[in-house]
Amino acid sequence: MKIAIVHEWLTNMAGSERVVVNFKEIFPDAPIYTTVYNEKNLDKELQNIEVHTSFLQKIKKARTNHQKYFPLMPMAFESFDLNEYDVVLSSSSSCSKGVVTNPNTVHICYCHSPMRYGWEFYYEYIKDFKGIKKRLIKYFMNYMRVWDVNSSKRVDYFIANSENVARRIWKHYKRESVVIHPPVRCKLFNISNIDEDYFLVVSRLVEYKRIDLAVEVFNELGLPLVIIGDGGEREKLQAMAKDNIKFLGRQPDEVIKEYYSKCRAFIFPGEEDFGITPLEAQASGRPVIAFGKGGALETVIDRVTGVFFKEQTKESLIEAINIFLKLEFDKNIIRNNAEKFDEEIFKKKIYEFIVEKQNEFVNLKKWSVK
Repeated sequence: MKIAIVHEWLTNMAGSERVVVNFKEIFPDAPIYTTVYNEKNLDKELQNIEVHTSFLQKIKKARTNHQKYFPLMPMAFESFDLNEYDVVLSSSSSCSKGVVTNPNTVHICYCHSPMRYGWEFYYEYIKDFKGIKKRLIKYFMNYMRVWDVNSSKRVDYFIANSENVARRIWKHYKRESVVIHPPVRCKLFNISNIDEDYFLVVSRLVEYKRIDLAVEVFNELGLPLVIIGDGGEREKLQAMAKDNIKFLGRQPDEVIKEYYSKCRAFIFPGEEDFGITPLEAQASGRPVIAFGKGGALETVIDRVTGVFFKEQTKESLIEAINIFLKLEFDKNIIRNNAEKFDEEIFKKKIYEFIVEKQNEFVNLKKWSVK
């Protein structure tokens, strides 16, 4: 079985890139096809490997700001020649599912999300644009939605990363999917007997993550908050924050692991398709205070491994923190919940699904020829 892995872009490490790492561990000989590749920003597992890039790789700025070249992404993925492969496994949150495969190749898509800025986040995405630029983006996004739906038909089998995403795949594409939750590196994290007083955020500092809400709340409560991560919102958030809030920027795994293991609780104020960081906190035996919507509903057990707040408002998050302060949590029970999502379980499920569907596809092809 000759297999190729397709991913949107490899320019930094996030949850979807950890999925690609696991794909490579399952299929070590599989090459990766992606629009742009910035090796220096990736973990060692994604360095010095066989990677095929698109014409966008020749544009230097695309390696550090691929978002600007989004209009060219459909063309970039359609340019890949994948005819030699039995299986194409795409990791998609945008356009990578749009690769073209021949009738003898089975295309399995691991879908992190249907194109967010074309669907659920569309109005949030365009709100800051003005005048003719806003009108042009509206026309362009109309084209992208049509392309997005049409390209979904190129996929033979969908895997959704959560029940939340499975519902959206059905809503936008009218396609069924099987849910296989993303991998958590449980072996990286451990339970500590040291309990410190700070609350913790680990996140990219971008608007939809709603770290601003956490800053506003901890400004008011005066409780210590540590924020690990970087992004376009950092300067604005630091200007808002009082002295009880510390920004550490990007940190290596070993540092993040230590902060997870000793925090009082992990704060998760955004709505995510799934969300790996709440499970990393739970793998460290630490409870999560999360917005009760999206993927968190599948990973956090209310009043057992964390507490939900119902609305993305200061009042609602403060109420959840006050509830949390009155509860007691068992670190081992919290850790056990995270272990259900361990990367070894993920790899086994992915491998079995691909073998099953490849066999099913071959038999279907034989039957259809007759």
